Amino acid sequence: MSKFSRIEVATVMASNGLVPLFYHPDIELGKKVLKACYDGGARLLEFTNRGDYAHEVFSVLNKYAMEELPEMIMGVGSVTDAATASLYMQMGANFVVTPVLREDIAVVCNRRKILWSPGCMSLTEIARAEELGAEIVKIFPGGQLGPGFVKAIKGPCPWTSIMPTGGVSPTQENLAAWFDAGVTCVGMGSKLISKEVLKNKDFEGLKTTVRQTLQIISDLKNKH
Repeated sequence: MSKFSRIEVATVMASNGLVPLFYHPDIELGKKVLKACYDGGARLLEFTNRGDYAHEVFSVLNKYAMEELPEMIMGVGSVTDAATASLYMQMGANFVVTPVLREDIAVVCNRRKILWSPGCMSLTEIARAEELGAEIVKIFPGGQLGPGFVKAIKGPCPWTSIMPTGGVSPTQENLAAWFDAGVTCVGMGSKLISKEVLKNKDFEGLKTTVRQTLQIISDLKNKH
């Protein structure tokens, strides 16, 4: 069972503005990454469904978060079918992010009132996702679509809440481009939790980067 409702998740996504993305098979390393993000102020983390037995790693990390990091909202990304979404929901996933628009995933998530954010690449896909109940729509790949795409979508559809993933980095210039275009939040993976951070186990550095990124986002949000 999820700990947080989809309304709570959507609210935190909008207020925090940052969804870190992470996958690593090493559970102890994962715990340290989680804690660094949490101590830096992040309140969401999207665990990427990538490697073999990834669901088992997620299960342990989610239990750790529930016990040690009570405000951390754990979700899962890179989900491409309803069965996988259901598996992760059974392990307490609080939200499901997909690289594609799949109506079968919408059905199983809505049945359990779990927030789902489908990857879309056109206004037609975005409109269909919203008809299926998506509160926050992921645009993917963000790096190829860019902030200009978001601005164009928000013109005729100002009610649409958008989360770009891919092409987002923790710099003032990059974040300003996205938030000025009207995104609700951003998903950020290797540009935030880099290979260097993991290799050097620089968790203090990660905590600082997360804190600085959240401050930039907060300042940008206060402008609008």
